Amino acid sequence: MHNIIVTGSSGFVAKNLIPYLEELGYNTLGVSRNPKNNKELSYNALSFEHWNSAEAIIHLAGKAHDLKNVADGTEYYSTNTDLTKDIFNQFCKSECSIFIYFSSVKAVADNIDTRLTENQIPQPTTHYGKSKLAAEQYLLSQKLPENKKVYILRPCMIHGPENKGNLNLLYKFVKLGVPYPLGVYKNQRSFLSIDNLCFVIDNLIQKKPKSVIFNVADDKPLSTVEVVKLIGDSLEKKVTVVSPSKKMLLFIFKIGGILKLPFNEENLVKLTENYVVDNSRLKTELEISLPVTSEEGLLKTLKSFK
Repeated sequence: MHNIIVTGSSGFVAKNLIPYLEELGYNTLGVSRNPKNNKELSYNALSFEHWNSAEAIIHLAGKAHDLKNVADGTEYYSTNTDLTKDIFNQFCKSECSIFIYFSSVKAVADNIDTRLTENQIPQPTTHYGKSKLAAEQYLLSQKLPENKKVYILRPCMIHGPENKGNLNLLYKFVKLGVPYPLGVYKNQRSFLSIDNLCFVIDNLIQKKPKSVIFNVADDKPLSTVEVVKLIGDSLEKKVTVVSPSKKMLLFIFKIGGILKLPFNEENLVKLTENYVVDNSRLKTELEISLPVTSEEGLLKTLKSFK
């Protein structure tokens, strides 16, 4: 039986990943700042006995909100960088053989017009991205014994049942029956179904590939208009898409920002920017096909919002 340590066990990804791994026959041990049951430990209670009996650690814990206008990034660096260093140093001293670190595509770029590959030179601009990159750089700078493997995963926007992010806000907007006003934008954006992510992690532990850094994304990027139409399908509701000019929309969203309304310039960018993530290295090295299509994964998530 595989023994797996999972940090950040109270988070969205872990709440989906742990049952998935348990169903496959893995024995998991959750680690959290605030343990809630006997299947979880605090970080201080994680002993060398636990480390030495584990085959892998999946380090999910981190501060996940990617905010652009944050003056003080202390919490990002203490959680995303320093905690990762501490956990990794314990891993290096133990007999545990696989370290899987959850970074982010935002450790590389906050905006990108081409397909994002693992070869892109990182240039993050937010504290979130910079703190994730600093952790990556620390892991890559350490010399490992031959019997140990380190993998850095860079997922794009992860979604699944119980996820309450920007997708949920868009869902609520469509549910109101208001025409979607941003049809003039023809953007493409990558998403990541939690089902595909769990599948990838199992294969990573089993197959132990050579590469260290992997982008993780569903196969097909979708436009926001396509996502809106999928929301309509999940609600069994016809969605009206309208296309006023970009100049008019920018003016309206600027006014929204001044009035402290949810429709502001930052949200306009989030809804309309391109962010396409290339997952070919992952699929080639693990010799896998992802089990869930982009549309299937999103529909599953959207139907859970009911």
